[in-house]
Amino acid sequence: MSARTFARRFQEETGTSPGRWLIQQRVHRARQLLESSDLSVDRIAGEVGFATGASLQQHLHAAIGVSPMAYRRTFRRVPTGLESPVIQAPGTAG
Repeated sequence: MSARTFARRFQEETGTSPGRWLIQQRVHRARQLLESSDLSVDRIAGEVGFATGASLQQHLHAAIGVSPMAYRRTFRRVPTGLESPVIQAPGTAG
């Protein structure tokens, strides 16, 4: 199958070009890593297939309108079981 035929069929099946689909998948995975890890933006960029942190920043901003660090601050998840315990003063109700 030629590259042109592949791209046309891919577009017909998914509604997007192969390149745009790949970027969407990379951004999706980067969002997961920003939420669940302490990896640097540059490291996440490399893990998901972007050449640089600046490239990840550009694509994330184009997709959702925020920088990687702003996204992380907003959506960072604390791993289950590692939450800080609630310490109550003696004689207070919980």
